[in-house]
Amino acid sequence: MSGGHGHVETSNKKIALLVAVLAALLAVSEMSGKSAQTHGLSSHIDASNLWSFFQAKTIRQTTMRTAADGADAQYKDNPASMPAALKAQSEQWRRTAQRYESEPETNEGRKELMARAKAKEEFRDRSLAAYHMFEYGSACFQLAIVLAGAAALTTVAWLTFVSFGLGAVGIGFTILGFVAPNLLHI
Repeated sequence: MSGGHGHVETSNKKIALLVAVLAALLAVSEMSGKSAQTHGLSSHIDASNLWSFFQAKTIRQTTMRTAADGADAQYKDNPASMPAALKAQSEQWRRTAQRYESEPETNEGRKELMARAKAKEEFRDRSLAAYHMFEYGSACFQLAIVLAGAAALTTVAWLTFVSFGLGAVGIGFTILGFVAPNLLHI
């Protein structure tokens, strides 16, 4: 073999190794991206359900307050006093409306539901931001693989360097997806 062919074979082996590493990193980035997307969508559904529950509690609370206010208004200007049973019922409606505001023992009061829904929204937003970072990383890895293949076919050295650079950028996006998905807003 001539010296030129040996150099090309060695170079191609190195590029093949580069492609293998980039493909492995692509697999990690893709898998992580799909996982983040699934978590984001699941958290979105959970947040939506919690906000629906919050709205239902609000409607029930308003109904209880309206019933109590109606009973009180009915006897406000009436010389006859409110019957004891109705007065007890009105007080019960007000206690129920107040209980709907906060139920720490069940974690299902309006206050607790709001906090839970907001936490799910934050987790959703973080997961979707991570998903986007992983997608950017995957795109960089895919482009790097294409350029590495082109470098092997053409023996154009600068394509290898660009492939390395895109691979490094892909690693950066993938790491951001894991540790700080909200750091960049692209």
